[in-house]
Amino acid sequence: MSANSAESAEQARQNSADQARRVDVVLVKAGRTKIRYAAELLADDGIRVAVRAPWAGEGVRDFGFVRFEPGDVFTEYYWRDRWYAVKEVRDAAGALKGWYCDVTRPATLSGTDLVVEDLDLDLWVSGDGTEVLRLDEDEFAESGLAERDPEAAAAAVAALDELESRARGGGVAELFG
Repeated sequence: MSANSAESAEQARQNSADQARRVDVVLVKAGRTKIRYAAELLADDGIRVAVRAPWAGEGVRDFGFVRFEPGDVFTEYYWRDRWYAVKEVRDAAGALKGWYCDVTRPATLSGTDLVVEDLDLDLWVSGDGTEVLRLDEDEFAESGLAERDPEAAAAAVAALDELESRARGGGVAELFG
């Protein structure tokens, strides 16, 4: 076998390994795909899936309390048995901005699609843990979920309460427990 053949075989193995570590995060809202983006699969223990991806939005998104912008890196944690996802946000230099927590139905991984249904409620925790903000409660109320699916609505509110309690009580490290 020539050196070029060995290099080609090694490159093919590496490409295959890289593809095995890729997933598409698919965020669904009101039955439609809100956003789909490629992410690196970091871990999957059967209950929690961890991925890393660059900011997938277009341009800068300024929420007032934080700005998401090109170069930001999100390390995202999804659970198959919890009604939320936690996204650690760092800037391009690696400085922690904070954690953006989405209230969602439990995640499913189908092939290479990691699918989560956004239920409107969110929580922001600043990088230093001093700012904890409940977000989009008005959107949640207007969504009609409480009327259409009262059990899911109750689970969503309980998830937001749990996230806030963890953020305020045990520090932000508790979000990953």
